[in-house]
Amino acid sequence: METPTLDLVRGTLDLLILKTLTWGPMHGYAISAAIRRSTDEALLVEEGALYPALYRMEAKGWIEAEWGLSENNRRAKYYRLTPAGRRHFHSERKTWNAYSAAVAKLLGQNAAHAEL
Repeated sequence: METPTLDLVRGTLDLLILKTLTWGPMHGYAISAAIRRSTDEALLVEEGALYPALYRMEAKGWIEAEWGLSENNRRAKYYRLTPAGRRHFHSERKTWNAYSAAVAKLLGQNAAHAEL
């Protein structure tokens, strides 16, 4: 049976990328692969979404990039978290945790708890 790929909830891609970069500098493909592996293949980040997000976060000062060599000895742009990016990640993680707890609470209720 094939495992369904989940669509990313709007606004979560930045949070996922920032979390991934807390583990250390990575190039784009490695970021995408880490997200995929860490979610047991449930989340797939396409290049068309990943790179615009990286450029946007770089423009906001949350990440910095520099060229280096990948594991295959190829030239790759490595991204790393800035102090501002780390602060933003911690703030957004708190917001996400509160949001997901509220959604889980609602989904766990049955119709008898709902007031009309």
